[in-house]
Amino acid sequence: MKMAGKVTLYVTRHGKTMLNTTERVQGWADSPLTAEGVLVAEQLGRGLADTKFEALYTSDRGRTLETADIVMRHGAFELPVNQLKGLREFGFGKFEGEYNLFMWETVSKMHGFDSVEAFFEVHKHDAPRVMIDAVADMDETGMAENWDIFTERLLQSLDLICSEQSDGNVLVICHGMVINILLSLLDPTRVDGPIENASVTKISYENGKYTVESANDMQYVARGVVKN
Repeated sequence: MKMAGKVTLYVTRHGKTMLNTTERVQGWADSPLTAEGVLVAEQLGRGLADTKFEALYTSDRGRTLETADIVMRHGAFELPVNQLKGLREFGFGKFEGEYNLFMWETVSKMHGFDSVEAFFEVHKHDAPRVMIDAVADMDETGMAENWDIFTERLLQSLDLICSEQSDGNVLVICHGMVINILLSLLDPTRVDGPIENASVTKISYENGKYTVESANDMQYVARGVVKN
């Protein structure tokens, strides 16, 4: 990988979608941004207008591409969109489109718990890894990923981006679980609840090392709010 300078990744989650709003599982499945999701993407774009980006990467899902288009239009900048399949959200297999609660209840029962709350009480920060492997085990379709496959492609995607960019700021638009799992891999102390739509997590790469500079930051959205 290139060692020429410092690359700072502004990693953001897409705007809120229809399936987010209806509390349904959305991994490789896709849905459009809602009016609220469009608005927060517009605010993020305005909030990032003073930041110079050298490149833009997204996953190949429509919700990240839609968010990228809105952010660039309202941030008054334009860059080629580099789509990386490796930045996709976790693939939930047969649970795609199901209610989130149903999936978590099913995983909890598989592990012998009477409730989702009891499952989280025991597994705490390890809950995402346990859930991911449980979903893969229960998915008869063979489409769901396990923890090793999912995390390997995420880290490979980061490495690819930083191999293609020698320095400067890079905007990366992807997904909530993707960002949370990256945080758990790079700096577990930064994991603190769900990733907000359009929040920014800054990850720098310098001298062969990744450093999480900030996580789940809504300051850029706040900057972009139009006051009446």
